[in-house]
Amino acid sequence: MQNNIAFLTSDVSRLLRKRFDVVSRRFGVTGPQWRMLATLRRTPGINQGALAQWLEVEAITAGRMIDRLEKAGMVERRADPADRRAWRLFLTDGATPLLDELLACANDVFDEALQGFAEAERALLLALLERARANLLEDVPPERALAEKAAAHG
Repeated sequence: MQNNIAFLTSDVSRLLRKRFDVVSRRFGVTGPQWRMLATLRRTPGINQGALAQWLEVEAITAGRMIDRLEKAGMVERRADPADRRAWRLFLTDGATPLLDELLACANDVFDEALQGFAEAERALLLALLERARANLLEDVPPERALAEKAAAHG
């Protein structure tokens, strides 16, 4: 059963990402850009390094994505008052309508994935996954744990 948990959660995550990628194309963004925008909505002011770590991409990859989103008017960089070499990232007002539409689409994808689940089953699944995540965060270095908890709980 232990191997099945890892496989199933990974497979469900992969399938959700694939579905989000298809949906996001209708709005002119890629799935990874959508994930970046959604993360910035939950954690405004996160820096590029923490964002890259959260998204599990290299910092240079995150930087290129930020550049594109900044050029599209969705993201802005602001100087970090504590570190003049660093930038804090924030969504612009222009990103809000897009994210609202993408959230509605995400809810449709989740409804599709959970088709046939009773409301109590949906709540139980969410609670169990949150507990598993909390268990795994216990051994994570404190700086990453804070970024992950902030991103997860907004």
